[in-house]
Amino acid sequence: MTSTIDTLNSMITIRYFAGARAASGVASEQLPVAAGIPLETLVDQLAERHGAALARVLQASSFLIDEVAGDRRRIVPGGSVVDVLPPFAGG
Repeated sequence: MTSTIDTLNSMITIRYFAGARAASGVASEQLPVAAGIPLETLVDQLAERHGAALARVLQASSFLIDEVAGDRRRIVPGGSVVDVLPPFAGG
């Protein structure tokens, strides 16, 4: 039997900012995971899910995993929040 905590820990929350939000069409979403997933695999899944516009943004984006910068080889555990941060223009 799966507890509510196990169910919550098996979800990853993705939050999109700026151009990533526009390209994905959503501000955030939750995706189920059976276990930890490499960030690169998650990024590939997001590109497939949302199409070419988001795929282009993801190539240039940086990512925070639970508010800590993560390279694309890092494992994203269930229950994590992943922020997609496209390049921002300064002025």
